[in-house]
Amino acid sequence: MGRGSGSAGAASRAVGPHSALDDTTHRVGAVRHDQRTVTVESADDPRLAEFADLRHRAPGGATGRIAIVESQPVIERLVGSRFVPQSFLLSRRRADSLATTLAAFPDAAVYVADDAVLEQVVGFDLHRGALAACALPAEPDEAALYAASQRIVVLEGSNDPENIGAIARSARALGIDALVLDPTCATAYSRRAIRVSMGELLHLPVLHASDWPAPIARLHDHGFDTWALTPNRDADCIFDLTPPPRVALIAGAEGPGLTDTALSTAMRRVRIPLRDDVDSLNLGHALAIAIAHVSRPRPPTQ
Repeated sequence: MGRGSGSAGAASRAVGPHSALDDTTHRVGAVRHDQRTVTVESADDPRLAEFADLRHRAPGGATGRIAIVESQPVIERLVGSRFVPQSFLLSRRRADSLATTLAAFPDAAVYVADDAVLEQVVGFDLHRGALAACALPAEPDEAALYAASQRIVVLEGSNDPENIGAIARSARALGIDALVLDPTCATAYSRRAIRVSMGELLHLPVLHASDWPAPIARLHDHGFDTWALTPNRDADCIFDLTPPPRVALIAGAEGPGLTDTALSTAMRRVRIPLRDDVDSLNLGHALAIAIAHVSRPRPPTQ
């Protein structure tokens, strides 16, 4: 729900049919909830608009500034992130298990519904039983992002949300400071991308670039070497190279790879050595290998 709608604040003050005004908690079925909890009995409840028909909706919600976070482990990663939940939609079985996380966001509305109502709202079987609608953070300042980073991943043309999520998960785990997406990439903040990242996209700074390939040149201006990943055998073997103090790995979409423009703008073309009878690696796997190489600790110089 958008910041300006006022619906989240109103909902947080709403009292469900099972509430007791003189209690700090009440019971819905066999589940104990805090006073914010509203039991929703109809899929047409307008307070659930941000969760409606998720399978067919474009990322961003009705306002374009909402991220949907799905599943308990990912919702728990909201704590300490830049994302601010405005409302939660939970199955009865998830309301108690997320109590600690809910307590961290006292201004967010909490809606609980039976499984059948959840399925009608979102348009599919929500077997994970937990969703959060979050306000998107502001895009980072590009110059400040580069100045604060030493290892960056740049993607061109990657329109698969699950690939973006998998890459972000590896990037966070292996020491990447930021992710830059060219204008043809899918958003990093789709429900699928955030879920596949296991919530790491909530913590990894992401820049959705508005121009291309100018960000590569601006990386050079900030002292980055840029390495373009390619399966071409005339590229440098990445394992023969010592990563510089600041490096950006640039990778293209599954299949076509990087455009000639990106390849020619990067400082160096690098490859991961493969068996002669293997064409290439999955994008996420290739980047995980490359990230591990450029991020591994270096022995002290003698």
